[in-house]
Amino acid sequence: MTFLERLGKEWLFWDGGTGTILQSWGLKAGELPECWNIEHPEKIVELNRMYFEAGSDIVNTNTFGANSLKLPGEVEAVVTAAVENAKKARLLAGRDNDGYIALDMGPTGKLLEPLGDLPFEKAIDLYKEVVRAGVKAGVDLILIETMTDSYEMKAAVLAAKEESDLPVCVTMTFDEKGKLLTGGTPEAMAAMLEGLRVDAIGVNCGLGPNQLKPFVERLCDASSLPIIVNPNAGLPKNKDGVDYYDMGPEEFTDYMADIARTCDVAVLGGCCGTTPDYIRLEKEKCLAIPFRKPMVKHHSRVTSFSQVVEIGKKPVIIGERINPTGKKKFKAALKEHDINYILSQGLEQEDAGAHILDVNVGLPGIDEPAMLVEVMTKLQSVLALPLQIDTGDVVAMEKALRAYNGKPMLNSVNGKQETMDAVFPLVAKYGAVVVALALDERGIPQTSDERIEIAQKIYKEAAKYGISKDDIVIDGLAMTVSSDPTSALTTLETIRRIRDELHGHSILGVSNISFGLPNRKVLNANFFTMAMQNGLSCAIVNPNLSAMMDSYRAYIALCNLDTNFNEYITAYADVKAAPVKKESQAMSLYESIKRGMDQNAAAATREGLKTKDGLTLINEELIPALDEVGKGFEKGTLFLPQLLMSAEAAKAAFAVVKESMQGQAREVKGRIILATVKGDVHDIGKNIVKVMLENYGFEVLDLGKDVPPEKIVQVALDENIRLVGLSALMTTTVVSMEETIKQLRAKKPDTLVCVGGAVMTQDYADEIGADAYCNDAMETVHYANKVFHVEE
Repeated sequence: MTFLERLGKEWLFWDGGTGTILQSWGLKAGELPECWNIEHPEKIVELNRMYFEAGSDIVNTNTFGANSLKLPGEVEAVVTAAVENAKKARLLAGRDNDGYIALDMGPTGKLLEPLGDLPFEKAIDLYKEVVRAGVKAGVDLILIETMTDSYEMKAAVLAAKEESDLPVCVTMTFDEKGKLLTGGTPEAMAAMLEGLRVDAIGVNCGLGPNQLKPFVERLCDASSLPIIVNPNAGLPKNKDGVDYYDMGPEEFTDYMADIARTCDVAVLGGCCGTTPDYIRLEKEKCLAIPFRKPMVKHHSRVTSFSQVVEIGKKPVIIGERINPTGKKKFKAALKEHDINYILSQGLEQEDAGAHILDVNVGLPGIDEPAMLVEVMTKLQSVLALPLQIDTGDVVAMEKALRAYNGKPMLNSVNGKQETMDAVFPLVAKYGAVVVALALDERGIPQTSDERIEIAQKIYKEAAKYGISKDDIVIDGLAMTVSSDPTSALTTLETIRRIRDELHGHSILGVSNISFGLPNRKVLNANFFTMAMQNGLSCAIVNPNLSAMMDSYRAYIALCNLDTNFNEYITAYADVKAAPVKKESQAMSLYESIKRGMDQNAAAATREGLKTKDGLTLINEELIPALDEVGKGFEKGTLFLPQLLMSAEAAKAAFAVVKESMQGQAREVKGRIILATVKGDVHDIGKNIVKVMLENYGFEVLDLGKDVPPEKIVQVALDENIRLVGLSALMTTTVVSMEETIKQLRAKKPDTLVCVGGAVMTQDYADEIGADAYCNDAMETVHYANKVFHVEE
């Protein structure tokens, strides 16, 4: 039987740790494990054989870091050797008929644009090279593992899908708060990955099974796919220079049996610190537990990289302002390429209470595909709301769906066969909740019966592409009552029947109802309330208009959809009288940095310098704004993209201040070395820390990645450095971190060392002799302030 024939129908068992075992077998600090496929093939064969014999149904190739960034020109040779080693091991273990070889692909170690310097399509190409080699060598499936960034995850999935027809599984590494590095939640990632049509999803690395269980439960509730659970053997420790994990086989497998018993999971295995003994005992305990097939979950979810909007629980507000129709200023902004104005429209709607933002940039003379991708990408860099891609241009549609970070809403398709033939294949490939207009080749139906008939036709056609009714939202068509006084009644009846007869979701462009009539907001607001009462799921409205949001907030409060009246009270607790509309004002420096708006920050700084000196602006607005963003990041209300974009806005402001000071040196709080240790090429964390430290007034000597201990020590001596920050992502390179600390202690004992990275914990940091463990960039800033006696 094939892997897919068994997946989700019986217990399957993955293998365990690789790097930690190879370390115990002699893998040196800084040595790439993937090179052992060629240099020590007998060791890799032995490792793979041990897992097959222990009962692993799936064994990974030793290719976790095999990409051209680490192994330029060697990827095909390394991957081919890894697959051949796994095949040989499978044969020796007698598992040719029931053992499967997974092509293992881990993170590139780079942050993707616009947050980092790796282009999205370049990331896809890096993964495609690995996939081609693995497919050619004969793997059975592809595992994309230890992923901490939703965008990189999407790049790897697209590479796997476009270069093969093999099963694709994805496992993610969540922190103790249940978030990816870039803010993704189990629910958001489940929606995105199901939309991309992967075959199984799950968790691995980072934490032990007890810490991971709550996130496994959330994945099981969110996803209809088989769930994989591959935890570490507890948390990492170090004793007498030897790395180990604090959970033995008995304790680990007891936790795994509990997960198998209480969660609807399908595949169990291990990660760092687990050995064949763990897998053997895990299989013995878990096979005694009855298997439960994954249940279909009927969720209709639109996501960004971090936020999830569920359609169907209560009405969803879709902001309509990023659209040139009837908007002179917006048209001018598109023609003049004023992206900042467009972003400001998005931020205003977010503040006003929109849940999703419609993005339409269609205008004669505009390169719509390029503009749509640019606007969408920049919106996703400054706010976390999901977006609705709104275009009739199929080329623009595909480019935007491909580049979107998350699972978008797509506006739109209709009942015309030509349109469905063009749009549904894109939805099937990239995933989206698609708006479907209840019209077809015959035009706009005049009756509710005809609109319901077209909706049913759309559902039926979508099903041919494997698109669930959960991912379709029917537009009941709000037509102006000025030309047909009965049109509102027809639309309301259609919306009601979509809910009651089709058990589906609906959407309306609400303001269409009042075209050609005076005082339109009265009609719009009352029609909106009537539509919600009839079951409207989503409303495309202007959230900046108080009448529309008053209608929405009153409705959800009266219908018991507003828990403890939170939204209502938040909006109206301080309202004394009808607000007076003010003229739009330029964004302050403080607000610009909070929002991550670099152009606004530069403009606000120039304006501020007319009345204040540069240092005053920095101390009164810039640093307080960064502090607020930092606090939000630490609390989990803001995520890495917002943190980085705020840092970029601060950089833009600093540049203007520096120019105004005409060569006057800004006070440097202290000088700090940052380095990713020898053997590790993952520099995402280090680069984030660098940006934040520089914005807080520290001078950073960035030594880069894969830095030998001797170089770090020498620079610390030459430059008389007080603080060194070390980063490591992989367990196999923590020994380099420990060696660096030992050499610093011997040659420059007055230098303090803070450490961070995915594998680090406070206990681990203590055991290798670090002075501080910094979990993220803001903790590093706080520690640096302490070291250099800076008041916070």
